[in-house]
Amino acid sequence: MKLFPENPNLNLLPYNGTVNYYGCVFDANNAEHYFERLMETIEWRNDEAVIFGKHIITARKVAWYGDEKFPYRYSGTTKHALQWTKELQELKIITEKLTGETYNSCLLNLYHNGNEGMAWHSDGEKDLKTNGAIASLSFGAERKFAFKHKKEKETISLILEHGSLLVMKAETQTYWLHRLPPTKKISVPRINLTFRTIDAVK
Repeated sequence: MKLFPENPNLNLLPYNGTVNYYGCVFDANNAEHYFERLMETIEWRNDEAVIFGKHIITARKVAWYGDEKFPYRYSGTTKHALQWTKELQELKIITEKLTGETYNSCLLNLYHNGNEGMAWHSDGEKDLKTNGAIASLSFGAERKFAFKHKKEKETISLILEHGSLLVMKAETQTYWLHRLPPTKKISVPRINLTFRTIDAVK
């Protein structure tokens, strides 16, 4: 498989963290192959959250996979990791090779259209490795992705392409929020994979 990394050495953040965008790391055929296989083989479930004591079920669907049955706790809920699928194993190996990092888990999100997004948040769950790298693969619809500094309120945004890779690391989660804003312009689905490291020592 031929990969097409662009300029991963450019830090998109001006301070307090590191975000590298590799651009499209899969050609169109391979990107479409993985998009279709992920749609078909992943055990998608509607996401759940407890917000101000109220149980919420989202239209967006999620899945959690890993080396072990890692528990993952966020928004008042706990998920236990499923065993890797063939395609997820392949994508994990490719991502580790490109980023020079290792990962033991992956959170997947399925956005059916532009009406579904993600509000401002940081991936600071206590189960995650402190300042560990989070590698984000995108397949399907191209969507805007934004960062906002927690104190200075400075914002940075980019378009995540079909078959692209973005990596957040160092102190990014401590000082920056990120989101996937909803848009009425998008009518097709997007799949996002975030490869992470659960710190079993904690």
